[in-house]
Amino acid sequence: MNFNLREFWDSVKRYFNLLGDKEDELHVVEQVSAGVMFRGTNLWILMFAILIASLGLNVNSTAVIIGAMLISPLMGPIIGMGLGVGIGDYGLLRRALKNYGVATLISVLTATVYFLISPLSEARSELLARTSPSLYDVLIAFFGGAAGVLALTTKSKGQVIPGVAIATALMPPLCTAGYGLATAQWSYFFGAFYLYFINSVFIALSTFLGVKLLRFHSYSNGSSEQRRYGRRVMTVVLVVTLIPASVMTWNIVRDDVQKREIGKFVEKELNQSGTQILSAVPQHDTLRVVAVGRVISDSELAEARSRMGYYNLKVKELSVIQATGAEAMQAVSSELTSLHSQLASALAQLESYTRYDTLSVQVTAEAAALFPRIGEVRVGRVGADLTVHVMVIPGEDELDTERVRAWLRTRLQDENAWVEFY
Repeated sequence: MNFNLREFWDSVKRYFNLLGDKEDELHVVEQVSAGVMFRGTNLWILMFAILIASLGLNVNSTAVIIGAMLISPLMGPIIGMGLGVGIGDYGLLRRALKNYGVATLISVLTATVYFLISPLSEARSELLARTSPSLYDVLIAFFGGAAGVLALTTKSKGQVIPGVAIATALMPPLCTAGYGLATAQWSYFFGAFYLYFINSVFIALSTFLGVKLLRFHSYSNGSSEQRRYGRRVMTVVLVVTLIPASVMTWNIVRDDVQKREIGKFVEKELNQSGTQILSAVPQHDTLRVVAVGRVISDSELAEARSRMGYYNLKVKELSVIQATGAEAMQAVSSELTSLHSQLASALAQLESYTRYDTLSVQVTAEAAALFPRIGEVRVGRVGADLTVHVMVIPGEDELDTERVRAWLRTRLQDENAWVEFY
């Protein structure tokens, strides 16, 4: 029996063994060292990638953002930092840190300049998604980085690296940070930059653990005291990075739990035949409930209040507005008006996004048939002004921009539409 278990375990280890597929260590170190540097071509590619990602965020195009992430060279210095610590190559670590700082600064400045001159200043859904990091972003960065380092250090690379570039999303947070600077919205800047920092730290951590798992030899050019100091700094950075993300995640989970608990309380304690609960909203220490239909009696309310302790509610008091008199009816009417106003505003905003997204697709198809060099047309609004962004495919023949501009204004039935070509 012992022999069979040992044989089974050996078989499992063979399936999950990474060492047999390990790439030559010197080749990996050379490859990472080359990708760390940011000058010349790499720097220009980074700036173009930032501009593409900023355009994608500006016009709310997921496809454009993904394209920018695929061509971005930002992963190089981050992987270099993890590899430098993992193999004790502090020369590589210093170069990686220096180039990481340069790349970050250039990226934020490029995005800031773009958003300062862009006619589209509204924060769209793709941009807002990068302003509230949580513990889930930590996990995405860690597992994405783990996949990336395994692809880099083993021979069976497959199509992992492009997927890692998309999953870990380094470019969009930097562009959002630039948007925050350009519009002086500091919550956007700090939220987005923190998300970028989370991704960087945990991709580097994955790289460090990966080279340890694959038993890379030490190329140490520092003393044992320097190595211990480096590990202590890395531990402090990890903890400091995790604390805000953990707090944000806890708040998200707590609010979700609170909504579920309020729903259970209302369903079990206040719901009755002939009564409809219109809303149940916590305000400070009080749960304010609006109900219509059959009146909930004082004894039933007292019973519900006595049972609030059985639920995990942050509120301690219960206030129920019931439609029985003129004053109550007025309160209910006010509540319904407020809810209707919120719903109408949300629907109008959603309709504006979907309407212009649909219109962009339609106009792109028509433009491509009339003007083959046009790749994509994005339609949106800045305040009351209609704006049109036209992506032009490079070619030898010159595009008649005035003719295209006249056609777009006629097609969109707006003679004052602002048309830009890229």
